[in-house]
Amino acid sequence: VYLVKESKRYYPNKNMLSHVLGYTGIDNQGLSGIELLYDKYLTGEDGAIKYYSDAKGNRLDMAEVYNEPESGLDVMLTIDYDIQTSIERELDNIVGMFSPDHALAVAMDPNTGEVLAMSSRPDFDPNNYKKYSTETLNRNLPIWMTYEPGSTFKIITTAAAVEEKVVNLEKDTFYDTGSVKVTGSTLRCWKAGGHGHQTFLQVFENSCNPGFVSLGFKLGKEKLFSYIDLFGFGEQTGIDLNGEGSGIIFSLNNVHDLELATTAFGQGVSVTPIQQVTAVSSIVNGGYLYKPYVLNNIYDSNTNTIFHQNEKSLVRKTISSNTSKIMRMALESVVARGGGKKVYIDGYRVGGKTGTAQKVQNGVYLANNYIMSFMAV
Repeated sequence: VYLVKESKRYYPNKNMLSHVLGYTGIDNQGLSGIELLYDKYLTGEDGAIKYYSDAKGNRLDMAEVYNEPESGLDVMLTIDYDIQTSIERELDNIVGMFSPDHALAVAMDPNTGEVLAMSSRPDFDPNNYKKYSTETLNRNLPIWMTYEPGSTFKIITTAAAVEEKVVNLEKDTFYDTGSVKVTGSTLRCWKAGGHGHQTFLQVFENSCNPGFVSLGFKLGKEKLFSYIDLFGFGEQTGIDLNGEGSGIIFSLNNVHDLELATTAFGQGVSVTPIQQVTAVSSIVNGGYLYKPYVLNNIYDSNTNTIFHQNEKSLVRKTISSNTSKIMRMALESVVARGGGKKVYIDGYRVGGKTGTAQKVQNGVYLANNYIMSFMAV
């Protein structure tokens, strides 16, 4: 009888970061997340004990050979432990208060594309992955889920309008009566009776839909949709995690006045949270769209050397640094004076945009079923 020590993957923080890390099967092979993508680096070489025997399997009196196992490489992530802990705590609070179908949060460094924290509910304990459904295990919501962004998409429309110089946020004005008619359909502002006379900065602060319909028409469908493409919507960001979605954007042939109007305020388009975070990062960082990533480096602890160092990767330039500066000011004024007042923190400069979208099921908007979101900078 031999006793042989075998190593088994163990997750000391249980549910924390579960979808990003993924999990390993009974043979320690990676089945999702980082475990799957970097499995060939993480997996070491098995050890072995060899001895000589005769044809019947009886041991011969000869020295046995022991091959020592070799450790795999270490994978270091871009995740900030403190931010991740905060996100996990707040998501648990939200689930406790509202019992939502889903909840998720992503934090990214806008100047590099490094993901600092990412989590969602429902989550799972990778130590006991067999207790969970395949959907829970495989759906990393921040990169997989597609949803209507609602008013958070107005950041995209506003940035495009400022860049194309079709609007001056502080000088140009709009009169909101509370609704606007587009090809027989009435599109309403959330405020009954409307906001009346306001600058386009106030249109942004007040999240006024008719004002954004006006901006959409100022831009025209070719321009607006070229910016939607430029910011990376409708395609995967290429983040180094498995199971990423692409979102759904109208093809230009199917865009008529009504589709242009609703897209301008974030209805009828479908995006993933990681697309939205990546796009808004480029709007506030001076106009640079970076590819998001969670791998910092791969480290060889046997030789104390870095085997591979990940670097930031610029996808393309989106807007000018001046437009970016105007957008940072506009986002800050939403928090100072508009719909994001509750997130104002004394001593910090905070920018943001709220969003509320009705849930869709089988192509129909559900009553009293909403997706609430907030983009913060």
